[in-house]
Amino acid sequence: MQTLWITLGLQGSFFVAELSIGIWSHSLSLQADAGHLFSDVATLGLTLLASWLAQRPAAGQATFGYRRVEILAALVNGLSLLAIALFITCEAIARFQAPEPVLGLPMLITSIMGLVINGLNITILHQHSHNDLNLRGALLHVIADAMSSLGVIFAAIAIYYLNWLWIDAVASLIVAGLTGLSAIPLVQESLRILMEYAPSSIKPAEVAATLKSFEQVESVEKLHIWTITADQVMLSAHLKVKSLTVVEQEQLLRKLQAHLNQEFGIEESILQLTNCEYTESVTLHPLFNKNLVSLLSKPSRQGEE
Repeated sequence: MQTLWITLGLQGSFFVAELSIGIWSHSLSLQADAGHLFSDVATLGLTLLASWLAQRPAAGQATFGYRRVEILAALVNGLSLLAIALFITCEAIARFQAPEPVLGLPMLITSIMGLVINGLNITILHQHSHNDLNLRGALLHVIADAMSSLGVIFAAIAIYYLNWLWIDAVASLIVAGLTGLSAIPLVQESLRILMEYAPSSIKPAEVAATLKSFEQVESVEKLHIWTITADQVMLSAHLKVKSLTVVEQEQLLRKLQAHLNQEFGIEESILQLTNCEYTESVTLHPLFNKNLVSLLSKPSRQGEE
Protein backbone atom coordinates (compact mmCIF):
# COMPACT_ATOMS: atom_id res chain seq x y z
CA MET A 1 0.00 0.00 0.00
CA GLN A 2 2.85 2.41 0.86
CA THR A 3 4.42 1.62 -2.52
CA LEU A 4 1.32 2.80 -4.34
CA TRP A 5 1.07 5.99 -2.28
CA ILE A 6 4.67 6.94 -3.13
CA THR A 7 4.07 6.25 -6.83
CA LEU A 8 0.80 8.18 -6.78
CA GLY A 9 2.47 11.21 -5.16
CA LEU A 10 5.28 11.31 -7.72
CA GLN A 11 2.98 10.81 -10.70
CA GLY A 12 0.40 13.33 -9.48
CA SER A 13 2.96 16.07 -8.88
CA PHE A 14 4.60 15.61 -12.26
CA PHE A 15 1.27 15.49 -14.08
CA VAL A 16 0.47 19.07 -13.08
CA ALA A 17 3.91 20.29 -14.18
CA GLU A 18 3.92 18.41 -17.49
CA LEU A 19 0.42 19.48 -18.50
CA SER A 20 1.16 23.13 -17.73
CA ILE A 21 4.43 23.13 -19.68
CA GLY A 22 2.86 21.16 -22.52
CA ILE A 23 0.13 23.79 -22.98
CA TRP A 24 2.62 26.65 -22.68
CA SER A 25 5.09 25.15 -25.16
CA HIS A 26 2.34 23.97 -27.58
CA SER A 27 3.81 20.45 -27.47
CA LEU A 28 1.19 17.82 -28.31
CA SER A 29 3.53 15.01 -27.27
CA LEU A 30 3.94 16.54 -23.79
CA GLN A 31 0.18 16.99 -23.49
CA ALA A 32 -0.34 13.41 -24.66
CA ASP A 33 2.12 12.17 -22.07
CA ALA A 34 0.37 14.28 -19.45
CA GLY A 35 -2.92 12.67 -20.47
CA HIS A 36 -1.29 9.29 -19.97
CA LEU A 37 -0.09 10.46 -16.57
CA PHE A 38 -3.60 11.57 -15.64
CA SER A 39 -4.78 8.05 -16.44
CA ASP A 40 -1.98 6.74 -14.22
CA VAL A 41 -3.04 8.94 -11.33
CA ALA A 42 -6.68 7.90 -11.70
CA THR A 43 -5.90 4.20 -12.01
CA LEU A 44 -3.40 4.26 -9.16
CA GLY A 45 -6.12 5.77 -6.99
CA LEU A 46 -8.41 2.95 -8.13
CA THR A 47 -5.64 0.47 -7.39
CA LEU A 48 -5.32 1.79 -3.84
CA LEU A 49 -9.07 1.39 -3.35
CA ALA A 50 -8.94 -2.13 -4.80
CA SER A 51 -5.99 -3.09 -2.57
CA TRP A 52 -7.86 -1.84 0.50
CA LEU A 53 -11.00 -3.78 -0.42
CA ALA A 54 -8.98 -6.91 -1.22
CA GLN A 55 -7.70 -7.01 2.38
CA ARG A 56 -11.21 -7.25 3.79
CA PRO A 57 -12.01 -10.76 5.08
CA ALA A 58 -14.57 -13.03 3.45
CA ALA A 59 -17.99 -12.52 4.99
CA GLY A 60 -21.66 -13.01 4.16
CA GLN A 61 -22.27 -13.65 0.47
CA ALA A 62 -18.65 -12.76 -0.41
CA THR A 63 -17.30 -16.21 0.43
CA PHE A 64 -14.11 -15.64 -1.60
CA GLY A 65 -13.61 -12.18 -0.10
CA TYR A 66 -13.04 -9.09 -2.25
CA ARG A 67 -9.80 -9.94 -4.04
CA ARG A 68 -11.54 -10.00 -7.43
CA VAL A 69 -11.84 -6.21 -7.11
CA GLU A 70 -8.14 -6.12 -8.00
CA ILE A 71 -8.92 -7.86 -11.30
CA LEU A 72 -11.72 -5.42 -12.09
CA ALA A 73 -9.37 -2.51 -11.38
CA ALA A 74 -6.72 -4.07 -13.65
CA LEU A 75 -9.28 -4.38 -16.44
CA VAL A 76 -10.26 -0.72 -16.02
CA ASN A 77 -6.56 0.20 -16.17
CA GLY A 78 -6.14 -1.64 -19.45
CA LEU A 79 -9.27 -0.22 -21.05
CA SER A 80 -8.33 3.31 -19.99
CA LEU A 81 -4.94 2.89 -21.66
CA LEU A 82 -6.63 1.83 -24.91
CA ALA A 83 -8.97 4.83 -24.76
CA ILE A 84 -6.06 7.24 -24.20
CA ALA A 85 -4.14 5.68 -27.10
CA LEU A 86 -7.09 6.26 -29.42
CA PHE A 87 -7.49 9.88 -28.27
CA ILE A 88 -3.79 10.66 -28.74
CA THR A 89 -3.85 9.12 -32.24
CA CYS A 90 -6.74 11.36 -33.29
CA GLU A 91 -5.00 14.46 -31.92
CA ALA A 92 -1.73 13.56 -33.68
CA ILE A 93 -3.48 13.15 -37.02
CA ALA A 94 -5.06 16.59 -36.60
CA ARG A 95 -1.64 18.08 -35.73
CA PHE A 96 -0.16 16.64 -38.95
CA GLN A 97 -2.76 18.56 -40.91
CA ALA A 98 -2.11 21.83 -39.07
CA PRO A 99 1.39 21.96 -37.47
CA GLU A 100 1.94 24.46 -34.66
CA PRO A 101 5.19 26.09 -33.43
CA VAL A 102 6.66 24.26 -30.44
CA LEU A 103 9.15 25.46 -27.79
CA GLY A 104 11.81 22.75 -27.87
CA LEU A 105 13.89 23.57 -24.77
CA PRO A 106 11.05 23.47 -22.18
CA MET A 107 9.81 20.32 -23.87
CA LEU A 108 13.26 18.71 -23.57
CA ILE A 109 13.77 19.61 -19.90
CA THR A 110 10.31 18.40 -18.93
CA SER A 111 10.64 15.09 -20.77
CA ILE A 112 14.00 14.39 -19.09
CA MET A 113 12.41 15.04 -15.69
CA GLY A 114 9.60 12.67 -16.65
CA LEU A 115 12.06 9.91 -17.54
CA VAL A 116 13.81 10.26 -14.17
CA ILE A 117 10.55 10.14 -12.20
CA ASN A 118 9.26 7.16 -14.18
CA GLY A 119 12.55 5.36 -13.58
CA LEU A 120 12.09 5.80 -9.83
CA ASN A 121 8.51 4.52 -10.01
CA ILE A 122 9.52 1.47 -12.06
CA THR A 123 12.12 0.59 -9.42
CA ILE A 124 9.56 0.96 -6.63
CA LEU A 125 6.80 -1.07 -8.32
CA HIS A 126 8.80 -3.84 -9.98
CA GLN A 127 9.76 -5.74 -6.83
CA HIS A 128 6.10 -5.93 -5.68
CA SER A 129 4.36 -6.69 -9.01
CA HIS A 130 5.20 -10.35 -9.62
CA ASN A 131 2.14 -11.88 -7.89
CA ASP A 132 -0.25 -8.93 -8.05
CA LEU A 133 -2.05 -8.28 -11.33
CA ASN A 134 -3.20 -4.88 -10.11
CA LEU A 135 0.34 -3.71 -9.30
CA ARG A 136 1.46 -5.20 -12.60
CA GLY A 137 -1.07 -2.98 -14.32
CA ALA A 138 0.30 0.06 -12.52
CA LEU A 139 3.83 -0.99 -13.51
CA LEU A 140 2.80 -1.27 -17.17
CA HIS A 141 1.39 2.25 -17.00
CA VAL A 142 4.70 3.58 -15.67
CA ILE A 143 6.80 1.64 -18.20
CA ALA A 144 4.67 3.05 -21.01
CA ASP A 145 5.22 6.52 -19.51
CA ALA A 146 8.99 5.99 -19.47
CA MET A 147 8.99 4.91 -23.12
CA SER A 148 6.83 7.92 -23.94
CA SER A 149 9.33 10.21 -22.20
CA LEU A 150 12.13 8.78 -24.34
CA GLY A 151 10.16 9.50 -27.49
CA VAL A 152 9.41 13.04 -26.37
CA ILE A 153 13.12 13.62 -25.57
CA PHE A 154 14.16 12.70 -29.12
CA ALA A 155 11.36 14.84 -30.55
CA ALA A 156 12.38 17.81 -28.38
CA ILE A 157 16.00 17.53 -29.57
CA ALA A 158 14.87 17.46 -33.21
CA ILE A 159 12.59 20.46 -32.69
CA TYR A 160 15.17 22.49 -30.76
CA TYR A 161 18.12 21.87 -33.09
CA LEU A 162 16.48 21.11 -36.48
CA ASN A 163 13.10 22.86 -36.16
CA TRP A 164 11.26 19.68 -37.23
CA LEU A 165 7.80 20.68 -35.99
CA TRP A 166 6.15 17.63 -37.57
CA ILE A 167 8.10 15.27 -35.30
CA ASP A 168 5.97 16.37 -32.33
CA ALA A 169 3.00 14.59 -33.95
CA VAL A 170 5.19 11.59 -34.74
CA ALA A 171 6.25 11.33 -31.09
CA SER A 172 2.58 11.53 -30.10
CA LEU A 173 1.78 8.57 -32.36
CA ILE A 174 4.66 6.61 -30.79
CA VAL A 175 3.24 7.40 -27.34
CA ALA A 176 -0.18 6.19 -28.50
CA GLY A 177 1.30 2.97 -29.94
CA LEU A 178 3.26 2.14 -26.79
CA THR A 179 0.24 2.92 -24.64
CA GLY A 180 -2.01 0.62 -26.63
CA LEU A 181 0.51 -2.22 -26.77
CA SER A 182 1.07 -2.11 -23.02
CA ALA A 183 -2.68 -2.37 -22.43
CA ILE A 184 -3.46 -5.43 -24.56
CA PRO A 185 -1.78 -8.12 -22.33
CA LEU A 186 -3.33 -6.59 -19.21
CA VAL A 187 -6.83 -6.63 -20.70
CA GLN A 188 -6.37 -10.19 -21.99
CA GLU A 189 -5.20 -11.57 -18.64
CA SER A 190 -7.91 -9.73 -16.72
CA LEU A 191 -10.60 -11.16 -19.02
CA ARG A 192 -9.14 -14.67 -18.72
CA ILE A 193 -9.41 -14.49 -14.93
CA LEU A 194 -12.92 -13.01 -14.98
CA MET A 195 -14.00 -15.74 -17.44
CA GLU A 196 -12.57 -18.29 -14.98
CA TYR A 197 -10.09 -19.78 -17.43
CA ALA A 198 -7.38 -22.10 -16.12
CA PRO A 199 -4.02 -20.28 -15.81
CA SER A 200 -1.97 -20.46 -19.00
CA SER A 201 0.80 -22.25 -17.06
CA ILE A 202 -1.53 -25.13 -16.10
CA LYS A 203 -2.92 -27.59 -18.65
CA PRO A 204 -6.14 -29.26 -17.39
CA ALA A 205 -5.38 -32.43 -19.41
CA GLU A 206 -2.02 -32.75 -17.65
CA VAL A 207 -3.64 -32.27 -14.24
CA ALA A 208 -6.23 -34.95 -15.03
CA ALA A 209 -3.51 -37.35 -16.20
CA THR A 210 -1.50 -36.70 -13.03
CA LEU A 211 -4.50 -37.43 -10.79
CA LYS A 212 -5.29 -40.60 -12.73
CA SER A 213 -1.69 -41.78 -12.42
CA PHE A 214 -2.38 -42.66 -8.77
CA GLU A 215 -3.09 -46.38 -8.54
CA GLN A 216 -6.27 -45.97 -6.49
CA VAL A 217 -7.87 -43.45 -8.93
CA GLU A 218 -10.03 -45.04 -11.64
CA SER A 219 -11.30 -41.89 -13.39
CA VAL A 220 -11.34 -38.10 -13.15
CA GLU A 221 -14.62 -36.28 -13.78
CA LYS A 222 -15.89 -32.69 -13.56
CA LEU A 223 -12.40 -31.21 -13.35
CA HIS A 224 -12.51 -27.43 -12.93
CA ILE A 225 -9.46 -25.17 -12.60
CA TRP A 226 -9.88 -21.42 -12.28
CA THR A 227 -8.16 -18.32 -10.99
CA ILE A 228 -9.43 -16.10 -8.18
CA THR A 229 -6.52 -13.65 -8.46
CA ALA A 230 -3.15 -13.83 -10.18
CA ASP A 231 -1.64 -15.78 -7.25
CA GLN A 232 -4.68 -17.80 -6.11
CA VAL A 233 -5.68 -20.85 -8.17
CA MET A 234 -8.59 -23.16 -7.30
CA LEU A 235 -9.34 -26.73 -8.38
CA SER A 236 -12.32 -29.01 -7.93
CA ALA A 237 -12.83 -32.53 -9.27
CA HIS A 238 -14.88 -35.70 -8.80
CA LEU A 239 -12.67 -38.80 -8.60
CA LYS A 240 -13.87 -42.38 -8.82
CA VAL A 241 -11.54 -44.58 -6.79
CA LYS A 242 -11.16 -48.24 -5.95
CA SER A 243 -12.91 -49.60 -2.89
CA LEU A 244 -11.22 -47.86 0.04
CA THR A 245 -11.91 -47.45 3.71
CA VAL A 246 -12.59 -44.00 5.13
CA VAL A 247 -9.04 -43.84 6.52
CA GLU A 248 -7.57 -44.86 3.15
CA GLN A 249 -9.64 -42.20 1.40
CA GLU A 250 -8.35 -39.52 3.77
CA GLN A 251 -4.76 -40.63 3.17
CA LEU A 252 -5.26 -40.59 -0.60
CA LEU A 253 -6.87 -37.15 -0.41
CA ARG A 254 -3.87 -35.70 1.45
CA LYS A 255 -1.47 -37.22 -1.11
CA LEU A 256 -3.43 -35.83 -4.05
CA GLN A 257 -3.62 -32.32 -2.58
CA ALA A 258 0.09 -32.30 -1.72
CA HIS A 259 0.93 -33.46 -5.26
CA LEU A 260 -1.23 -30.74 -6.83
CA ASN A 261 0.54 -28.14 -4.70
CA GLN A 262 4.05 -29.37 -5.52
CA GLU A 263 3.57 -30.02 -9.25
CA PHE A 264 1.20 -27.22 -10.27
CA GLY A 265 1.25 -24.69 -7.41
CA ILE A 266 -2.45 -25.30 -6.66
CA GLU A 267 -2.79 -24.65 -2.94
CA GLU A 268 -6.58 -24.88 -2.72
CA SER A 269 -8.31 -27.98 -4.11
CA ILE A 270 -11.69 -29.59 -3.50
CA LEU A 271 -11.73 -33.31 -4.34
CA GLN A 272 -14.76 -35.59 -4.03
CA LEU A 273 -13.86 -39.30 -3.82
CA THR A 274 -16.42 -41.99 -4.70
CA ASN A 275 -15.86 -45.73 -4.43
CA CYS A 276 -16.53 -47.30 -7.84
CA GLU A 277 -17.86 -50.57 -6.48
CA TYR A 278 -20.29 -48.82 -4.15
CA THR A 279 -21.57 -46.63 -6.96
CA GLU A 280 -22.18 -49.63 -9.22
CA SER A 281 -24.01 -51.56 -6.51
CA VAL A 282 -26.31 -48.60 -5.89
CA THR A 283 -27.26 -48.21 -9.55
CA LEU A 284 -28.47 -51.83 -9.56
CA HIS A 285 -31.47 -50.83 -7.42
CA PRO A 286 -33.92 -48.57 -9.30
CA LEU A 287 -35.76 -47.73 -6.08
CA PHE A 288 -32.69 -45.86 -4.85
CA ASN A 289 -31.93 -43.90 -8.05
CA LYS A 290 -33.75 -40.81 -6.80
CA ASN A 291 -31.48 -40.68 -3.76
CA LEU A 292 -28.26 -41.49 -5.65
CA VAL A 293 -26.64 -38.10 -5.08
CA SER A 294 -27.19 -38.19 -1.33
CA LEU A 295 -26.09 -41.81 -1.08
CA LEU A 296 -22.80 -41.09 -2.86
CA SER A 297 -21.92 -38.50 -0.28
CA LYS A 298 -22.07 -41.10 2.52
CA PRO A 299 -19.11 -43.35 3.50
CA SER A 300 -18.85 -46.68 1.69
CA ARG A 301 -20.46 -49.58 3.54
CA GLN A 302 -17.59 -51.76 2.42
CA GLY A 303 -15.22 -49.18 3.84
CA GLU A 304 -16.96 -49.25 7.22
CA GLU A 305 -16.80 -53.02 7.34
